[in-house]
Amino acid sequence: MLEKIIFLLCSLSALSEQLCAPDASDGYKVRLSIKTALGDQAYVWNKNEMFLFRATLAFAMRNQISGQDFEVSNIVVCDETPRVSFWFVVTLPANSSLLVDKEKVEEAVRKSRNRINSAFLLTDKTLEFIGIPPTLAAPVKPDTPPWLIVFGVVMGVVGAGIVFLLVSSVVQRKRKDEKTDDEDIGEETRVKTVENGSASEGVYNMSFSDDDRLTKM
Repeated sequence: MLEKIIFLLCSLSALSEQLCAPDASDGYKVRLSIKTALGDQAYVWNKNEMFLFRATLAFAMRNQISGQDFEVSNIVVCDETPRVSFWFVVTLPANSSLLVDKEKVEEAVRKSRNRINSAFLLTDKTLEFIGIPPTLAAPVKPDTPPWLIVFGVVMGVVGAGIVFLLVSSVVQRKRKDEKTDDEDIGEETRVKTVENGSASEGVYNMSFSDDDRLTKM
């Protein structure tokens, strides 16, 4: 009985390895840049780290597909390289000879991407699931509606134009008043000059009159 169990486990393991291969239709390639992300504090990738990766993927699959108890054994890894890249596929808990659809795996990874990244102290750029787009941040909604911002800008421009017109009209009126005052002062000065000139012409010099009278005598 024990020999049959061992043989069955070996057969399942061999079958799983056959399901996982580079460029598999339902597989994904993973690439980690630990040194780039952590520098001198980078950790060494080993079997324990790989077990953690498989465990986090099993966790993501459980979150995505309810009622399916995915285990670490359902995350099959192959073609691992020293530069920390590998391929993986996900098998069904009820039948390890069948693979989970690629779309469901992708949805599970995207849904739990932040949890996976944080487990390895990495980001979307340093823990890449080739073929799965990076997690997109939720769009920032401004506190003020865009139409209100545009309305405020338009009203500001209109208000500035009204102020400019008022100031321009006041300045022009002031200049016009100053010009009118200058013309009035010039006219008044000219009139006074003419009057003074006429008055001077009408003055009778008594000294010249007396001299003429004495000469005639």
